[in-house]
Amino acid sequence: MHCWKTINVKKQYGFDRLFMMSALIGVGVFISFYITLNIVYTDPLSDQYFLPFILAILGVYPLHKICHFIPLFGCRQCIRLILTKQMGLMPIITLKISEPVAKQRFILTLVTPFFLINTVIVVLSILMPAFSHYFAMLLAYHCGLCVPDLIYMRNLARSPKEALIEETDTGFEILVPQPMS
Repeated sequence: MHCWKTINVKKQYGFDRLFMMSALIGVGVFISFYITLNIVYTDPLSDQYFLPFILAILGVYPLHKICHFIPLFGCRQCIRLILTKQMGLMPIITLKISEPVAKQRFILTLVTPFFLINTVIVVLSILMPAFSHYFAMLLAYHCGLCVPDLIYMRNLARSPKEALIEETDTGFEILVPQPMS
């Protein structure tokens, strides 16, 4: 195997640019989803259950990270869960994969939270239109969280079909089989 390419989105884009892209996408999702729900549903909005909404906002990030683990469930021994604090207060959860993973499985790992959590939020917003503003905020926040995953996925989609993805300190390495000579 040899390294075809190394991808490090945080180094390539920088924290500030990633944060700005995530925030802009989150605002765009909120505006479009909220307006769409208000056009479709004319029910009055309710501000009940604000505390569960705050708990849901706090729970989206850990749930997002757990959803990354679902496609990798078969290789639990090769995954490490690392909990660090940023700015001394905000917990950051990182999943480290210690051995190479097939490209398709890794892409599935990246998009699972996007499809799973966003589907649940959209379905709940349809079932409970009185709380559509809460669900629009949850959807926007989660879509913002998914931006780095989607950027990684876009980069991986261009890689060779038989590639393996390995996580290193420098980012994700795309490994391809060495051609036989």
